Amino acid sequence: MIQSISIKKVAKKEKTIEVGWSDGKKSNFHFLWLRDNCPSDIHPTARERLFNLINVTENIHPESYKINNEGKLEIKWSEGNHISYFEPSWLRSHCYTINNSKKYVSPYKLWNKSLLENLNDISIKCEEILKSDESLFKWLEILHKYGVSIVKNAPTEKNSGLKVLNRISHIRETFFRTPFEVINIPEPNNIAYTAKKLDSHTDLPYFETPPGYQFLHCLINNADGGMSSIIDGFKIIEYLKNNELKTFEILKKVEVKFINNDYTQKTIRIVNSPLITLNKEGDYKEIRFNIGQTGTIDCSPELMEQFYKAYRRFAELLHSEQFCVNFKLKKGDILSFDNRRVAHGRAEYNPNSGQRHLQGYYMDRDEITSRLNYLRKIEL
Repeated sequence: MIQSISIKKVAKKEKTIEVGWSDGKKSNFHFLWLRDNCPSDIHPTARERLFNLINVTENIHPESYKINNEGKLEIKWSEGNHISYFEPSWLRSHCYTINNSKKYVSPYKLWNKSLLENLNDISIKCEEILKSDESLFKWLEILHKYGVSIVKNAPTEKNSGLKVLNRISHIRETFFRTPFEVINIPEPNNIAYTAKKLDSHTDLPYFETPPGYQFLHCLINNADGGMSSIIDGFKIIEYLKNNELKTFEILKKVEVKFINNDYTQKTIRIVNSPLITLNKEGDYKEIRFNIGQTGTIDCSPELMEQFYKAYRRFAELLHSEQFCVNFKLKKGDILSFDNRRVAHGRAEYNPNSGQRHLQGYYMDRDEITSRLNYLRKIEL
């Protein structure tokens, strides 16, 4: 519809240009907004805005305006001897009058333990991702929608996961190095590097911005035990919002101290953040949950009892059979998930019964969404 939309009439109001569209809808664009978004002031290769709004006054206004012979909105400005030309399709797709009246639709598909019966829906073959942008797009769509995917039949040589991940973008480096080796080692600096059970958690909550996505590449997994678990934190938030509102409110209000005092590093990391965070539309943005990396709770005395009740309930739900999906990673699987949405864990395994070796990688959320935007060919 937007491609064929046309401007039928324009009128100057006190502080806006009113546009009447061919489908009967109306838009109002403020003068300074129009001048700020003049297409001629975008650098052709850097694709960055050249215009600085402090170079005009707040009183800038159209000296003249019209629908020109090409159907564009043409404005001659009162300052700077400048003329702007706006394509109808661009104006309509960026109309903040119409766009802000649309009902927000969440891009997320929430899930519980029933996902175990539909793992094929979130699985994709490695060979397809490497060969086709169409398959890469499908993989990223799954990751964005479900927050989790399993890449099947990936090569199992050490560091071979990079070839797959580089189809998206570059990885996020941390002090754990890349890839980090998830194996049982002496004197570990993380419980993941043992054979012990890993309770549900998100990684690196003590970073101001924890890594957005995590990729666990299974090179070998023939030891007894070691079942992997994933749980949709957004589904837990939704459950609390709909059924236990007091718990929901306290979890998004009280900031928790997350800490890391890694004996191999010359750093002590401390970050304060709520356990759940929403975006501007009120949709779910992230969870942070890691019992092992939570510092001493120091909220106000009036909230302490309420917080611990809510905190315990959150922990209970994040380990609940109602929501948890348990499965065993196979050689060549790459478990890929949104680290700020999906909590993950692992059952204890017997290191004397066989080998279990995963290689881990991190990537920022930005890289997933940015690659998706490119493949979708969105208009800016």
